[in-house]
Amino acid sequence: MGIHLQQAVEVGKYIVTQRLSGRKRYPLVLMLEPLFRCNLACPGCGKIQHPKEILKQHLTPEECFAAVEECGVPIVSIPGGEPLLHPYIDEIVRGLVKRKKFVYLCTNGLLLEKSLDKFQPSPYLTFSVHLDGMRELHDQCVDRKGVFDIAVDAIRAAKAKGFRVTTNTTVFEGADPKQIQQFFDFLNTLGTDGIMISPGYSYEWAPDQEHFLKREQTRALFREILAPHKAGKKNWNFNHNPLFLDFLIGEKDYECTPWGSPSYSVLGWQKPCYLLNEGYYKSFQELLDKTDWSQYGRASGNPKCKDCMVHCGYEPTAAVDAMQPENLARSVGTLLGMSK
Repeated sequence: MGIHLQQAVEVGKYIVTQRLSGRKRYPLVLMLEPLFRCNLACPGCGKIQHPKEILKQHLTPEECFAAVEECGVPIVSIPGGEPLLHPYIDEIVRGLVKRKKFVYLCTNGLLLEKSLDKFQPSPYLTFSVHLDGMRELHDQCVDRKGVFDIAVDAIRAAKAKGFRVTTNTTVFEGADPKQIQQFFDFLNTLGTDGIMISPGYSYEWAPDQEHFLKREQTRALFREILAPHKAGKKNWNFNHNPLFLDFLIGEKDYECTPWGSPSYSVLGWQKPCYLLNEGYYKSFQELLDKTDWSQYGRASGNPKCKDCMVHCGYEPTAAVDAMQPENLARSVGTLLGMSK
């Protein structure tokens, strides 16, 4: 579990360096989308709603490396679409690992087990497998039976070969807290390297717009879900800064850091963030300089941002807050506990 500590140290050094250089806005995680194509049609995702000519395109490895170098992030998350459909995904991952970037390759798991031979275990590489609950719930969320079992088998196979594996769970309106707690218990039995959770947010292109959470719903639901963990009764291993979990249950009141997780795809640099479809810039610097950031985030009054509590906007805020003296001891203590 040492990667948590290693990654935290590198991110901490990066934040300190940015502050010393006087930068007010800097990214922490690049959401690198090498393609939008997918082998599932999840109703809560809007990525495959792009036109067919866009779905046929993909970034070259060189374009991926250039984007990473351009923004200078320590962490690269590779969502999609389904990244394992990319013909050069192994080359992309190797190049990022060689650059000592912490890579989270996000996958629905359908192609993972048969793709493992393309990759080498590394402290810089983590497979992040999408699982929204136990078998019935997850298969319903992805609108296909049998996906849960394939993904779980792939997790076991990846762990057996020495890979780091985390899971990524989106919680939607109507979720049963007890079922989610039982799901977290199950994940512990798989020996995964961390659980990532986030409330669902209304992608503008998502077919299902009825099951996304409002802010107060999110806090109430996550208070109930995380109560055993906060009370020390459950030792669930979350791949989050503990301050982000405090935010989800309402113990912290953060503003969004929309530039903290910029998104780059075949269309360019998405503005203003991963979740809103308001166009694209050609360069990361344009994104920083030309975006009117005062128009985004809850404090702006923008109705699109009112209820968002998604990790890509608020995890960077929590990471910066963790560097404050009053929070540093707790964050380090949590990480040391996970590294044992």
